[in-house]
Amino acid sequence: MRPLIYLCAILFSISIAQAKTTDPKIDKTGTVFGTVLDATLQQPLPYVNIIIKDTKNANITGGISLDDGTFTISQVPEGDIIVSIQYIGYKTVNKTITIGKNKYNVNLGTILLEEAAEGLDAVTVVAEVSTIQQKVDRKVITVGKDLTTAGTNASDIMNNIPSVSIDQQSGNISLRGNENVRVMVDGKLSNVPIAQLLKQIPSTSIKEIELITNPSAKYNPEGMSGIINIKLHKNTKIGFNGNLNVGLTHEVFAKFNSSIDMNYRNGKFNFYGNYGNNVGKYDNFGSILRLDDNSMQNFKFLNSGTSHLYKVGVDFYVNDKNTLSFFTNQNIYNGNNSGSAIINYPSLTQSQLFNNTSGNNSGQYNLAYKHEFTDENETLDIEIDYNDFESDELANFNFFNFDFPNNYVDNVDTQRQQTTVNIDYVKPVNDKTKIEAGLEARLFNTNIDYTSTGQTFSSEGDIIPTPSTGFDYNRDIYSAYFTYGKTLEKWNYQVGIRGEQVNVNADALKTFSDASTEFIPFENDYFQIYPSAFITYNPTEKNSYQLSFSRRVDRPGLQQVNPIREWSTPRLSSFGNTKLQPQFTNSLETNYTRQLKKGSITAGVFYRIIEDNINRYVFIDRTNITSGNSNLSYDNFDNTTAYGFELSTNYRPTKWWSLNGSFDLYSQKQQGIIEVLNTDDIQNATVDDILEQNNEVETIIWNVRAFNNFKVSKKLSFSLFAMYRGEEESLQFTREPMYMVNTGMRYNFLEDNRATLSFNYNDIFNTMKFEFEGSTPFPNIGGFNWESNTWNVALSYRFGGNNYSALKRKQRENDTKSGGGGYM
Repeated sequence: MRPLIYLCAILFSISIAQAKTTDPKIDKTGTVFGTVLDATLQQPLPYVNIIIKDTKNANITGGISLDDGTFTISQVPEGDIIVSIQYIGYKTVNKTITIGKNKYNVNLGTILLEEAAEGLDAVTVVAEVSTIQQKVDRKVITVGKDLTTAGTNASDIMNNIPSVSIDQQSGNISLRGNENVRVMVDGKLSNVPIAQLLKQIPSTSIKEIELITNPSAKYNPEGMSGIINIKLHKNTKIGFNGNLNVGLTHEVFAKFNSSIDMNYRNGKFNFYGNYGNNVGKYDNFGSILRLDDNSMQNFKFLNSGTSHLYKVGVDFYVNDKNTLSFFTNQNIYNGNNSGSAIINYPSLTQSQLFNNTSGNNSGQYNLAYKHEFTDENETLDIEIDYNDFESDELANFNFFNFDFPNNYVDNVDTQRQQTTVNIDYVKPVNDKTKIEAGLEARLFNTNIDYTSTGQTFSSEGDIIPTPSTGFDYNRDIYSAYFTYGKTLEKWNYQVGIRGEQVNVNADALKTFSDASTEFIPFENDYFQIYPSAFITYNPTEKNSYQLSFSRRVDRPGLQQVNPIREWSTPRLSSFGNTKLQPQFTNSLETNYTRQLKKGSITAGVFYRIIEDNINRYVFIDRTNITSGNSNLSYDNFDNTTAYGFELSTNYRPTKWWSLNGSFDLYSQKQQGIIEVLNTDDIQNATVDDILEQNNEVETIIWNVRAFNNFKVSKKLSFSLFAMYRGEEESLQFTREPMYMVNTGMRYNFLEDNRATLSFNYNDIFNTMKFEFEGSTPFPNIGGFNWESNTWNVALSYRFGGNNYSALKRKQRENDTKSGGGGYM
């Protein structure tokens, strides 16, 4: 922290010195003055940056406007100059003038600044309809009111955007049919498990969702299918502004969500905050018919939880060249999951009841410094991010009509810390060439303690108390990157390279009831190079072609390496594999975008080569072979491939009808090992009867989504959403197609449409369910249902937003001056 403070102080001093330096050869100087007003409100704007540049765009001097919008910049050198009037959230105005020729005092008169469109979006003005924009390295979905009313949290929204799917049972997220995806919030990884994180972020707090399917070398290479970055609202408008949202969703149980985001900016400072919460119960149920023994398993789950998400931050605009920012995210969750699993045999009924109480707290603390050099767009960013996560879980299991196991209680305590330090430098060599370079260190540590009152089988087949287990996992990553980009008329290209040194150190310590221990260490250190390349061709303003390549890595997730049981049912348990190796992916992608008179259309194709493919390993429980129970884990398999095609469009057939549509198709090959018992006499089976099967499945998955918005008037609109997800084959089962239709309405009222009332009815035909048929490790058919046939009512109110609300405040910063060549 101390070197960072020193560096900030040095750079601050340099920038001030540069700003105040003038050429000693210049004897004659002039004065530039004028008044800055908001173009819409015709009100004075204070603290506007007035920058004096030479004809080569290099900064000479500058100042800021006062409370009444006036400014006076003295000591302006003789010659042709550019006066740049800049203010965050407004369009920049540049004026070219000449000092000299008997004109040394130049009055620019009244300068009207117009608000930038992106500035409005960044505040609280949420668009009616979501939009999809294809950029060079990502697809950006701007979340409109049609998506925020699709559900209460980020998990609900994800199922409604192209290429993304959510498993409603596990909460796992997939991009282009692959679960090896990294989810970030405001560009930062979180220690909160992804399934929980998505359910804890209120939908109304989301501004944009970025799908980065082929990131450049500047970004972390984790995630085979790419990165999903959720960007939250952050207000920057001057004065006091805010947005309040409340919503209620119901089918079997009520679910309530609310959020409020506010900011206050007075020129030198921007204070902002966001709070959101979700409270509710969720009903899930399902059944599995096992055909080999004619047994039926019926499942019933009730999940209830309360989550609170806080974000508070401040931006300090030291001067025109230096900005300091700090924010913290605090996430608090408390939940209770209860359920039952009843197994009906022809001559016996067994049941398992469980109750799981869990809670977690996570905190993120981020300090950032940005320095803008004299040359335009040359920047240095330094950022320190610390993330802490703590959770505790207490689970009670009760069994009826089971010889084994007996009732037991599990307790799991988890602690995680992650520290990230990165330095990024951007240097435009000229107006057609840019280089980027950076360094990053990511330090990750996890400690999990597991205790149980239950029993298990020893390797000799004896029943013993379940040993307690402590699992420590440490992973340090040190990386450096460099990119070079150039524009050649209608062509743009960027090449990059990233090098990473990874050090992994983990160990599991099992302690048995007789005080004996078993120590299982694991180390894995490796260095990898990750190249990337992008080429874009724009033959006309309406056509754009893009080709990209990147190498990526999927480092085993915590649950994939954790030897402690992740979850279990009477027939199946899941464990991690501490020896799991990372898998690497070489990804090639091409996209084409066509701008139409009434919209746009984007088509893309991708191809991946995957090395050391990570997949499921299903094996017989050797401590209790005759039970027919199985365990799930992970392992590395041979190299494989995947490919796909995507098509999306934003189209407005008429003034009152707009359409967002998408179609995606992808093929992927899965490999895995599944063990089965090669005997009909299950009760007398031994280890010799276990047969290992190498399974390989290649499946084609396709999805269609369509968002329709019908605008009846300026205040009233209706929406219709339809989705179809085709059949999917995996190593264990084949999932049946899934489909649903949602409808909704929105009504804007009050002055400037500050308030919005919305109503949504989801899955109106009650068709959304998960049904499957499998043959391994045993033949079965089944299905799961959840609360999809819901109605939702929500109210949003936007307050503040008056650009002149801060103008009545007196100028309190003693070091703030106008003129004299000083940047403030």
